Amino acid sequence: MPNLTRRSLLKAGTSLAALMGLGPSAASALAQGLKQMAAGHAPVLWLQGQSCSGCSISLLNTERPGPLELLTGGTLSLKFHSTLSAATGHVAVDVVDTWIKAGGFILVAEGSIPAGMPEGCMFGGKPVGEQMLAAARKAQAVITVGTCASYGGIPGSAGNPTGAVSVVKFLHEQKVEAKIIRIPGCPAHPDWVVGTLAHVLTFGPPALDEDGRPQAFFGKMMHDNCPRRGDYERDHFAQYFGEDGCMYELGCSGPTTRADCAWRLWNGGTNSCIHAASPCIGCAWEGFAADPDVPMYGVSAQQKKRDAPPPSPLPLRRVM
Repeated sequence: MPNLTRRSLLKAGTSLAALMGLGPSAASALAQGLKQMAAGHAPVLWLQGQSCSGCSISLLNTERPGPLELLTGGTLSLKFHSTLSAATGHVAVDVVDTWIKAGGFILVAEGSIPAGMPEGCMFGGKPVGEQMLAAARKAQAVITVGTCASYGGIPGSAGNPTGAVSVVKFLHEQKVEAKIIRIPGCPAHPDWVVGTLAHVLTFGPPALDEDGRPQAFFGKMMHDNCPRRGDYERDHFAQYFGEDGCMYELGCSGPTTRADCAWRLWNGGTNSCIHAASPCIGCAWEGFAADPDVPMYGVSAQQKKRDAPPPSPLPLRRVM
């Protein structure tokens, strides 16, 4: 067990409480949870299906705690991770098989499952779907990280040859009754992942919305905290990329996407898509990349059909 002091644990607990929007009173409990994690009492098994590993890379951008502290300083009792693991070959396979047999871990699932082509994604000579199914049946809880695992994402887009589906849909079809928490995003923000893991390991599952997403991160529409919300209120809409003004008419999906990117910010609190003068492409939206008639940029008839007014006393302006 790493030599963690009470002061360092409390500091980490305070940071994690802030991530989840919890009060100062939660810091002590989270610190105790971190101590249990460091002692190996709350192992995490991170498995990957069809994905670009973007959510894993995003995890390495964590700041509170940092990646070194998170992975090697005892904050996270990570037993296996395909992208970050130093082990390969039969050693890696044995580690995963041993933990699946033992059970009692938190399963983090990244990537989709090639349901229509099981051999399209393999691990240790077995389809990843079989591995994910066996792990989910022995897990305390399942956390799907990223839109691919949560909703299908880009691998599950229309016409894909592998018949990719989300981990959630795959497990439901296999009658797995494990508690599933969705953390969508392409990629998922590191705060969403670390904060949810800390809450699960300390208090149990956080408050979830009707779709199984943590309310602390996905409780409001992007539009609610958009830095260009004032432009929307003044009916000032950008017509071309790079212009000032609300970017709804350029295809911004902020009014229909639940996430806190515009408030939380990315890359160490530097920016977000909106801050970088790009419309929100709705990467945390359940229909992201699923419909070829809904472009990431620009507005189509299908996109207007699925748009919903934001929680605002003013009606959302429609594109004619």
